[in-house]
Amino acid sequence: MDFTLTDEQTMVQRTVREFVQKEIMPLEQQVLRNEREGRPGITREEIRALQLKAKELGFWGINTPEEYGGANLGPIMTALITMELGRTFVPFTFGGSADNILYYCNEEQKQRYLIPVINGERRSCFALTEPGAGSDARNIKMSAVKDGDHWVLNGEKVFITNGNEADFAMVFAVTDKEKGADGGVTCFLVDRDMGWRSEYIHTMGEWGPASLIFENVRVPEENILGEPGKGFALGMKWIGQGRWMIPARAIGAAERLLQMGIDYAKTRVTFGEPIAERQAIQWMIADSAVEIEAAKWIVLRAAWMAEKGLDARHQSSMAKLFGANMGNRVVDRVLQIHGGMGYTKELPIERWYREARLWRIYEGTDEIQRRTIARNLLKGYVKVGELLG
Repeated sequence: MDFTLTDEQTMVQRTVREFVQKEIMPLEQQVLRNEREGRPGITREEIRALQLKAKELGFWGINTPEEYGGANLGPIMTALITMELGRTFVPFTFGGSADNILYYCNEEQKQRYLIPVINGERRSCFALTEPGAGSDARNIKMSAVKDGDHWVLNGEKVFITNGNEADFAMVFAVTDKEKGADGGVTCFLVDRDMGWRSEYIHTMGEWGPASLIFENVRVPEENILGEPGKGFALGMKWIGQGRWMIPARAIGAAERLLQMGIDYAKTRVTFGEPIAERQAIQWMIADSAVEIEAAKWIVLRAAWMAEKGLDARHQSSMAKLFGANMGNRVVDRVLQIHGGMGYTKELPIERWYREARLWRIYEGTDEIQRRTIARNLLKGYVKVGELLG
C-alpha cells in the first residue's frame, strides 16, 4: 500500500498551489471589499483573464478529453487540484471544461453546446431542483408535453447555480407521468432565447443562485440530451461527481483556515502568554488537524474508485457527509480562536463560515447521505469490514 503521490501528481499539486498563491490570493482583499460595498466580488472578465493565464501553464480542461483539447487528468488529480483551489475563497475554476453530462450530446448538439462551453463562448446551468423536489429529486413536477416536433415545458426550477448567467440550461422535465423518474424524465437543452427567464435568489452567502421560470417554452425535438425518458439517470451522474468534489474543496479551505488559526494563536497574547499555550485552543487545533486528515483520505479513496471505474457512490456519500461537516467544524473553531476579529468582514473567516454552511446542503444534504449510507449497509449492498476490499 503506497500513499505517496506520483511525480506528476506532486508537480501538478505544487504548480496549482503556486498559481493560487501568486495569482488568486492577492485578489482576496479586493473581493472582500467589493462584496462589502455590494458589488460582485470578481467579474467574469477577471476570471476569464485568470483562466487564460492558467492555460499558459497547461491548466485547461483538466477533465476534458484530449479530443476536445483538454488534459483529461482524471478524478484523483481533479480532487488534488480542487483541494488546492479550495485554499482561496475567490470563486475560480480552470477553463476549458463542460458539465460531464454534456458529453452525451449528439454530434450536432456538440457543435452548438458542448464545444462552445469548452471554449468559454457559452455558459450552461444544471436545472433539476424544484420547490418541491430538492433532496427528493425523483419528485420533479416540471412538465414537457409533446406538440408536433416540439415539447412545451412548464414549471419552475430553484437554487440553480449559474442560472442568472447561463446562455442555456440542461432542464429535466416529466415526459411520462406514469413512469416518472423510472423512465419518464427527459433532459432538454433549452436556450435562454427560447423563452425561460431567471430570477436572483438572495442567500446568506455570496453564492447567488436563480429560479428559472418556464411558461409554455417550446423546445425542438432535436434538443433532447441523451435518450428520451433516461434523463433522471443523467442527472444522477452529474450529482455523483459533486459528492466528492465538494468535500475536496472543503479540505483546501479547512487547511488554509487551520493555518490562519495556528498563526493567530501564536501571536495573540492574553494574561501574559500566547493563547496557543491554552489547552482549549490546542484541542481545537488538534481536532481540526485530525479531521482534515481523515477527510482527505476518504475523498481521495472515492476519487480513486471513480478513476478505476468502480462503483464510488457509497464512498462518495461518506466523503460528502464527513468532509462537509468537517469543514463546518473547522471554520467554526477558527472563528472562535480569532474571537471578535473572526466575526468581522475584515477577515475572510466569516465569509467562509457562511459559504461552508451550504456544503452540508447542496448535492445531497447530510440527511440524504446518512440515508444512503445506512440503506447500503442494511440492505447488504456494502458490508461492514469490506470497505477496504
